[in-house]
Amino acid sequence: MRFSALPIKGPVLVEVEPTNDERGFFARIFCEKEFAAAGLPVRFPQANISFNHRRGTLRGMHFQAFPHEESKLVRCARGSIHDVIIDLRGSSPTLGRSVAVTLSEVNNAALFVPPGFAHGFQTLEDNTEVLYFMGADYVPQAAAGVRWDDPAFGIAWPLPVSMISERDLLYPDWAKVQS
Repeated sequence: MRFSALPIKGPVLVEVEPTNDERGFFARIFCEKEFAAAGLPVRFPQANISFNHRRGTLRGMHFQAFPHEESKLVRCARGSIHDVIIDLRGSSPTLGRSVAVTLSEVNNAALFVPPGFAHGFQTLEDNTEVLYFMGADYVPQAAAGVRWDDPAFGIAWPLPVSMISERDLLYPDWAKVQS
């Protein structure tokens, strides 16, 4: 595996190194020793899957509020996504900045999202499946988010939004979350 830093300190792009043959390929997507050597968590107490029927589906921008912040390791198992994270760490010099990467079944990359980031994605293909490894147990009362189209973040989503949940539509602007 290759571990690449992103423009914001903390998140890491995890790229597999497949071994190809006539059958297809084989690749390791997690190794406790390699993750530990890269300074990443090695414990993921929960794993979740998100299936999305339609291209343009948007999920986000979600986070767990203090003291229940969680890390995530996000991988797209089928289809492709435009994956976005926003730095919400109060003392961070990159507070409010976002980073986007494409995760797909073709590139087999994963995104490690540290605690203190909002996370969301938009599907780039129909029938897209996303796998999340969670670094902490989900606490429903701590579930929170910020608006996906908040001008404070200036996120450039690649497609018109075809589907979004009512909950995601009703998240407040960042300015309201901070106050």
